[in-house]
Amino acid sequence: MAKVIIIDDEQKARMLLKAMLNDCDPTLEIVADCDDLPSGVKAIKKLKPDLIFLDIEMPNFSGLELMDFFDENEINFKVIFTTAYSQYAIQAFRLSAIDYLLKPLNLDLLKESVERFQQKQEREAKNLMALKYNLESKKSKKIAIPQSNGTRFIDSEDIIYAKGDGAYTEVFLNTNEKLLISRNLKFLEVLVEGIDFLVRCHKSYIVNTHFIVSYIKQDGGYLKLIGGKEIGISPDKIESVLSRIG
Repeated sequence: MAKVIIIDDEQKARMLLKAMLNDCDPTLEIVADCDDLPSGVKAIKKLKPDLIFLDIEMPNFSGLELMDFFDENEINFKVIFTTAYSQYAIQAFRLSAIDYLLKPLNLDLLKESVERFQQKQEREAKNLMALKYNLESKKSKKIAIPQSNGTRFIDSEDIIYAKGDGAYTEVFLNTNEKLLISRNLKFLEVLVEGIDFLVRCHKSYIVNTHFIVSYIKQDGGYLKLIGGKEIGISPDKIESVLSRIG
């Protein structure tokens, strides 16, 4: 039997969710419902839940600040966010492999979320940390990238280009490092949205326009970067990429 904690500042929302969860899966044990983040943190540390339903927009504390109270190795629970966030943020939730439910809650979607939780319970600390950083730092030029051994914070200006290959993406930095992300290129594209010099130039590439030396029309068109690297550019991307150079 999975133990559940609900954290939401609205009493009616907590009561409704409890009733809906009982309809979805009566085996779920709701061990606490909390009206703010501090009481939720205390309940988590004491009761060791398997699953947390967490509202984001609460007075005094955002639900995203939950991660401030735990080290990565303490996060042995799964989080399903309940949120009214914008579409941009919803993309970030989805691509970080973190579940979410839009308010007002829908019973069928709630059932699907619970089923996904029951099918696959796993630690998601690295994804949670990266999600929190990127949602709260959209104006920053630093981005958080989940890595196998933790979370890497990099300056977006250090990215030369990124290459997607199926479910994985390689990020090449001007420090001569190469980072591997176990996410597709769309994941990185969402993370860097709003950073003008990082642009999707091809189905397989994101490029930093600061490192483009020239655009070559031959052989279908490609970009030459500082250091001699050549990467593809799609015909429909040429105008938008070139307009951002300089």
